[in-house]
Amino acid sequence: MSDQARNVLTPLNRLAKIQQQLMSDKMGDIGVTAFAKEHVPQAPEDPLFGLMAAYRKDDFSKKVDLGIGAYRDDNAKPWVLPVVKQADEILRKDPTLNHEYLPIAGLADFTNAAQKLILGSGSPAAKEKRVVSLQTISGTGAVHLGALFLSRFYRRPSDQPIYFSSPTWANHNQIFTNVHLPIKTYPYFSTETKGLDFEGMKSTISQALEGSIILLHACAHNPTGVDPTRDQWKEIARIIRSKKHFPFFDCAYQGFASGDLANDAWAVQYFVSEGFELCIAQSFAKNFGLYGERAGAFHFVTTERNQQPPAYGARIASLILNDPALFEEWEANLKTMAGRIIDMRKALRSKLEELNGKPESWKHITDQIGMFSFTGLTEKQVLKIREDAHVYMTKNGRISMAGLNTGNVNYVAEAIDKVVKEV
Repeated sequence: MSDQARNVLTPLNRLAKIQQQLMSDKMGDIGVTAFAKEHVPQAPEDPLFGLMAAYRKDDFSKKVDLGIGAYRDDNAKPWVLPVVKQADEILRKDPTLNHEYLPIAGLADFTNAAQKLILGSGSPAAKEKRVVSLQTISGTGAVHLGALFLSRFYRRPSDQPIYFSSPTWANHNQIFTNVHLPIKTYPYFSTETKGLDFEGMKSTISQALEGSIILLHACAHNPTGVDPTRDQWKEIARIIRSKKHFPFFDCAYQGFASGDLANDAWAVQYFVSEGFELCIAQSFAKNFGLYGERAGAFHFVTTERNQQPPAYGARIASLILNDPALFEEWEANLKTMAGRIIDMRKALRSKLEELNGKPESWKHITDQIGMFSFTGLTEKQVLKIREDAHVYMTKNGRISMAGLNTGNVNYVAEAIDKVVKEV
């Protein structure tokens, strides 16, 4: 080593040692204790991810996964929508595509099209520019953004709660708790009828403190698969108006539930047509199969005129939403997914009733809609069926209908029938 190099390195080595000592001292003073486990406790394991892990470890050849809320084809494989493949190919060949930052509000072509999709192309609220739309990190990000906005700006007594259905999507609890909104529930699922507890729902919303926030599932209620009828939606709207409540719609399954985009958005569009001020969390995870691309939108509809998210998933959705030919193919893809799930509902119900010899004893399977079905199985039965038949579902008896296919539906029905008769 030259003297010149040594003259440069020596001070640098000394400086590095001093910096190392300083860091060590700092860690000794604050670093080790500032984030100790008593201050930052480990979060509880997510039940669904725990269920997925148990399923993956299971080496039983006929195991069935009915837990994960993601569409699977008849071979139990993830399905990339053909229209999404087309859009992906178009984007990859687009010479103008870049990876610059999007505006804070997101990709405008995407949010405008998403707004039109959920509110309808002729929505007066959109024409009167009474809607603010923002791109979000899927539907979860949209719910969080809405929760945070309401926590900060919705004028209400500090102890006034947000009400959501019992049961509801598990993440609703964490999202609203994290922004310090008190939580209450309204009855929703009837264990007797396996349908909607409409009287209980109405009664609780009617008695809630005036101006409460009421969270509603736009369609394909998660986890029950039970939706109000249109007449029941009208009655719910009447009660919410009379109590001056604020409706918050969570829409994760538009088009995926019935295969009809307009039908699945009916409740939201009815509330808007009735002049409600409301907000909407919109996800494109299920209906585009863009689970990992995190494409979503948040919409705030006002009663009076008022004047950095992931990009790629929004670009795919935007391209399809704004191109008539791709949009038509997307509708066909939605019907494929919704239709297969409807067929599995029919097949499961038919086999269960064949096994127990009681016509219409499993009618709730086909009465429910969308990705999930509340089977009515108890936690004890769920754990027994997992142990004996290697059929995986959440402890509350919710099954993902997309986990069923022509190759396993009879096996699952036989396992359910067996456990119902034994436990």
